[in-house]
Order: sequence, then structure tokens, then C-alpha cells
Amino acid sequence: MPHRKEGAQPRVRLLSRRPEPRRGCAPRSRLRLREPAALEMELLPLWLCLGFHFLTVDWRDRSVTATAASQRGCKLVGGDTDCRGQSLASVPSSLPPHARTLILDANPLKALWNHSLQPYPLLESLSLHSCHLERIGRGAFQEQGHLRSLVLGDNCLSENYKETAAALHTLPGLQTLDLSGNSLTEDMAALMLQNLSSLQSVSLARNTIMRLDDSVFEGLERLRELDLQRNYIFEIEGGAFDGLTELRHLNLAYNNLPCIVDFGLTQLRSLNVSYNVLEWFLAAGGEAAFELETLDLSHNQLLFFPLLPQYSKLHTLLLRDNNMGFYRDLYNTSSPREMVAQFLLVDGNVTNITTVNLWEEFSSSDLADLRFLDMSQNQFQYLPDGFLRKMPSLSHLNLNQNCLMTLHIREHEPPGALTELDLSHNQLSELHLTPGLASCLGSLRLFNLSSNQLLGVPPALFANARNITTLDMSHNQISLCPLPAASDRVGPPSCVDFRNMASLRSLSLEGCGLGALPDCPFQGTSLTSLDLSSNWGVLNGSLAPLRDVAPMLQVLSLRNMGLHSNFMALDFSGFGNLRDLDLSGNCLTTFPRFGGSLALETLDLRRNSLTALPQKAVSEQLSRGLRTIYLSQNPYDCCGVDGWGALQQGQTVADWATVTCNLSSKIIRLAELPGGVPRDCKWERLDLGLLYLVLILPSCLTLLVACTLIVLTFKKPLLQVIKSRCHWSSVY
Repeated sequence: MPHRKEGAQPRVRLLSRRPEPRRGCAPRSRLRLREPAALEMELLPLWLCLGFHFLTVDWRDRSVTATAASQRGCKLVGGDTDCRGQSLASVPSSLPPHARTLILDANPLKALWNHSLQPYPLLESLSLHSCHLERIGRGAFQEQGHLRSLVLGDNCLSENYKETAAALHTLPGLQTLDLSGNSLTEDMAALMLQNLSSLQSVSLARNTIMRLDDSVFEGLERLRELDLQRNYIFEIEGGAFDGLTELRHLNLAYNNLPCIVDFGLTQLRSLNVSYNVLEWFLAAGGEAAFELETLDLSHNQLLFFPLLPQYSKLHTLLLRDNNMGFYRDLYNTSSPREMVAQFLLVDGNVTNITTVNLWEEFSSSDLADLRFLDMSQNQFQYLPDGFLRKMPSLSHLNLNQNCLMTLHIREHEPPGALTELDLSHNQLSELHLTPGLASCLGSLRLFNLSSNQLLGVPPALFANARNITTLDMSHNQISLCPLPAASDRVGPPSCVDFRNMASLRSLSLEGCGLGALPDCPFQGTSLTSLDLSSNWGVLNGSLAPLRDVAPMLQVLSLRNMGLHSNFMALDFSGFGNLRDLDLSGNCLTTFPRFGGSLALETLDLRRNSLTALPQKAVSEQLSRGLRTIYLSQNPYDCCGVDGWGALQQGQTVADWATVTCNLSSKIIRLAELPGGVPRDCKWERLDLGLLYLVLILPSCLTLLVACTLIVLTFKKPLLQVIKSRCHWSSVY
């Protein structure tokens, strides 16, 4: 500002100067006091405009800063924009306008307004999963003519579902819609899906739908995939899916459906009705060809084998965890009329009667293409004649946890294509093999017979199974044949012979109560994994029975076998390829011996009687090759843990935090043991002979000194007594 001279009047006052007042008017001084106030009143609008301008600029700067920060948190890859989990309260407006995919999952948007998506008119995929959405404006998707996929799962759209439905109706090209987890009822869902004829995939999972009728999915002729799992559906009216002529995949899992009768969706390829309360599944009769390939009826309450279509392409049938069984042998009747059940299907004024043969439900079913059948956790006591013969393509059969007592192996039963057979946890006491079968179980690779009551198997069973690689016979009271068993032996088998099974690579005989192994019990096999656990005395103090497979074994389990260190032959030097050795639960007091190049990677020595860790040389040898070693639950002596350092440096001890040792009747964690030798161990490391000498020598010296003093004290009287009694003459 220019310097103003003293006494000069301000320029603003010159501009506001007025004529001299008349008599009776206020003096000049008062006039001058009022002139600044009047000027301020004139400039007030200017100041207000300037203040509003600065506030607007500041708000814009903050908005741009917040938008830039939100944009920095988003991941931009080509036309895909990922802004999930950025705590956004609104849709950012400064993202690339050419974005094709926009992911806004896990942001607290709460509402999607009409203008929110206007900057992105080319969107093809929009995901708003878990955004707490309660409102979607009617015009929110007005400009989204290219949108094909919309994810609205896990929101609160039931609050303003009519407005949301109006917004969805502006998307005529939408193909995929996810409305899961929105607490929608069937009426709300029907309104939202109305007029969306272009939809191909819809998810209504985790809602509150209870009933389905033909109005819910009306007009969805192109729908191919429908997910209705985890609702409360207890009734599906006839014709509810009739309009879905292109439907291929239907998921009704985790609902409350009591039965499915007159099933006629011929166009379906996969149907999942698991985790319901089904007691019956009856397909529609007639000669209609079904496209059904996968049917999941597991975890229900089915009483009978499902009545499947007469013509289908079914290749996967899941019946796990039901109450099914075959009852023909339990139903003694000579009248065929008493072996059928009739179902009355009442639909309005129309009543249909379906007659079913209860004991041969599978006889009319088309199972020619079936490859995977899971019937585990049921109540099957037997398999009817011809049951497996209807499945020539079957490759996987699971029958574990049933009540099977016998299994008859005939021609084409099981089928020749079978590669995996699980019969574990049944009550099998005998396997019947039809004599003369040349190619029985020829393709079988995995055979599980564990936890049954078998005493043996027919000799020809394994002789013809030329491709078995994995065999589990654990927890059966079997015995091994001392010599190759004759294939023409008469009577039930009493032993098992594994010799010359050239394809066998993995064998489990845990808990079979085996006696001492005969000579060369695994000769001619290709075993790389062997489990002999929980068979006391099976090795009889020597590893010689394993010499035929020792060079090939990679995994060997010998836990809970009563092994102790008196076995002079417990030397694993001949197991050159051994990778995993389990010796836990035995009575070992010293470490086993390993010679030559050590390939061992995992060693388990828990629950033994080890009192000291291996010597330093052995520890260094183990630490070089071992990746994992377990040493806990042994009564170690804290004074004998010199080898701990080498093992600990290699970080191979997986349970080092739980390894303890005994020190003066105290249990101490080895990891907390102070460095160096504890003081209580110093005396224990001395030579016992030297210790005894140190303890006895002071006593002997004390006794000698005492005797000397007595002699010197009583020398003269003692000599006189001796002379008088012995009549010795005194020398003068």
C-alpha cells in the first residue's frame, strides 16, 4: 500500500463525503462515525459471495482429494476396476469411464442413487456384494444398456424391494443376477424377476422362500442355472418349473422338502436336493428321455433306492447318509400284489396313481452310463442279484459304513470297469468268489476293506486283480499265509497272501492282530508304503521279513508294536529310499541305527522310553537329511541332551516346544533349559569309583586317627595288663 501522510483523510471518506448538515442535524463527527457502518452494509453481499466461493473451492478440493485417494485404493487392470473393501460411502466418480467390470464389494454404500453409475455407461459386470444396500433408485441402471452380470448378494434389498424391482426392469439384456442373502420371500423374488426374459443364471440362495409355484419364474424361458439352496422351501407346486425349458442346473440343497414325486424335468443335467428331509424320490414314468447326468440325494431320509428315469444319461449318483436298504429278503410273501406301493398324486380335481415295486426299485432304472455311485452311510445289508450288473460303466463304488455281511463277486459284478471300491466299516465276514472267474476286478486300483470281520480272502481274488495299487485291510483279524495259498482250496479262506501282487504299492495292515511275519510275505510286490502298526510281535525282533521290499519302501509305519532297543537287528541301513518312518508308541530306549546315505525326511519317535538324545554325530547326520522329527512324550534326562543343539539348529524338531526332560524330579521343557550343563548334573558326570573313594577315604582316616590316640593314651596300663596275663618278665 502507498504511504499515507500524517493528517491526510482516508480515501474512502473522500468518496463518501456529503454537504454540510443543516441546523438540527447531527454534527460532523457523528456523521463520520456512521459512514464506515454504511460502507460495510454496502460490501456485505461481496463478502458473502467471496466466503461462499472459498467454501465451494475447499469442498471441491476435499472431494477431489477423497476421490483420488479412493481411486488410488482401487486396482485397475485393463477394463476391470476392483474397489472392494475400500470403505467407500458412494460410488467413485473419477474412475476410467471405459471400465467394463466394476467391483465394489464390502463397501458401506447403503444406497445406489440414480446418478451413481452415470460416469460408466459401458459397464458389462457390476458387483455390489455385502454393501449394506437398502435402496436402489429406480433409474440407477437407466444408462446401463451393456450390463450383463449383476451381483447384489448379502444386502438388505427386502426393505425397498419394489423400488429395486423397478430398477432391475430397466436391464433388458441382463444375463446373470445374484440376489442371494437378501431375506426375500417368493413374492418379492417373483416381482424382481418379472420381465427379465434374458436371464440365464439366477441365485436366490439364503433367502426366506417357502413355496414355489408357476408365477415365481414366469417368463424366464432362457434360464439355464437356478440356485435355491439354503431357503425354507417345503412345497413345490406342480408346474413350478415347466416354463423353464432351457433349465440345466437346479440346486435345492438345504431346504425342507419331504419328497419328490413325478419328477419330470427332462431337460435338467444336474439336480442337487441334498440336505433335505426326502423320504421318496420318484421319477415320472413313461419313455421320456432325460438329460440328467448328476443327481445328489445325499443327507436325506430316503428309505428306498430312488426310482430313477427309465432313459437317462446319469453318470453320478450320490446317496450318502440316508436310511436306505433292500428289503426283498425280509419280505416273505407269495403274492406279487403285496410287494408294490401305490402313490396317489392329487392335483386339484385330478388324481394320478403311481405303482412302484418296493423291492426292485432299480430294475426299471437306466444306469448304463453310471460311473460314480456313493451309497455310504446307509443300512444296506446285501446287494440284490443283478444290481451291479446294470452298471457296466461304473468306475467308483462307495459302500462304506453300511451293514453288509457278505459280498458275492460274480461275473460282471462288480463290473469290469470298476477302479475304486470302498467296503470299509461294514460287517463283512466273508467274500464269495465264483469259481473260474478269469478277469475278476481286472481294472481295480483302490480296494478298501478296513474295519470289517474278515479272516481271509479267496486266494484267486488278488491273483486276478492285476492293477491294484492301494489295498487297505486294517482292523480285520486276518493272518498271512506262510506259503502261497492254493487257488482251489475248499472252504472259507483262513489267511491272506500278498505275494506276487506286482502292482501293489501301498498296503495297510494296522490293527490286524498279526503274529510273527512268515518268510518273504511281500515277495513279488512293488510296495513303497507299508503300515504294520498295532501288531505286537509281528517283527519278532528282526526286520528280516521286510528285506524283499526294504530297498523300495518310502513310507513305513511301525507304531504301537512293542519294539524295544534289545532288538539288535533294528537297523534301517538297508532302507535306502525310506522317506517317512513312524516308530511312535514303542519302548525304544536308544535311537535306531541308520547307515549309509540317509534319505529319511520324517521321523516320529514320540511316546517311547528315550532318556537321552542321540550322540552329536548321529544328530548331525539326522539334521542334514531330516525335515521333520517328533521327539515329545519321552522321559528324557536333562543331563543327557547333548545332541539337542544340532537338531535344534536344523529346525527339524516339529514339537520342540513340548519336549520335556527330568531334572531332580522336576519336569522342565527342553526349550527352556539354560545353556551349559546344569549344576545338578556335575556330580552325576564324575567317575563313580572316584566318587566312592572320596566318600570312604575320610572315614578310614578318621578311624585310624582314633585308634592311634587310644593306643597312645592307654599304652602303659595296657602293657602291664598284657604282661601280667602272659607272665612276661620285665627287663630291667
